[in-house]
Amino acid sequence: MNVEEMYQQIILDHYREKHHSGLREGYDAEVSQVNPSCGDELLLRIHLDGDVITDVSYDAVGCSISQASTSVMTDLVIGKTIDEAQELYRGFQEMMRSRGTVKLDEDTYEDAIAFEGVAKLMARVKCAMLGWSALEDGLLKVTEDSPEKAAANDDTTADNNDAKEES
Repeated sequence: MNVEEMYQQIILDHYREKHHSGLREGYDAEVSQVNPSCGDELLLRIHLDGDVITDVSYDAVGCSISQASTSVMTDLVIGKTIDEAQELYRGFQEMMRSRGTVKLDEDTYEDAIAFEGVAKLMARVKCAMLGWSALEDGLLKVTEDSPEKAAANDDTTADNNDAKEES
């Protein structure tokens, strides 16, 4: 079996047995994504304990690439911090946008390296990015809605109000 066949097998395995599939309760963010070019749909939920991702669950309808990529992504980010997951997102996104010229580190990205060949197929890049984009949107939603962020915004507002009163 050559490398390309092995990568295709990884994608098919994740499509057939989707890891972390099925929506679960107890989540901090819920995000919906649609790929209008092919009709893929995804509803993704993220559960955190502090800044650590403890669960990602999803319900998806779509092609094998979008569903397999989401399955791989969940395996990679569960147990990671928000910052670590966003770094994984950026690396995967860079590889997908590179048309196959950027290679992923196998130790870091594990089964996600199977999508390097997909990156050469521009029509399928959005499919492979669907779950990853939902993850990024969900993490941004969580960090924007976090009490720390709200407190920082309140401090900024208070500082701005103090500055206005002084002038």
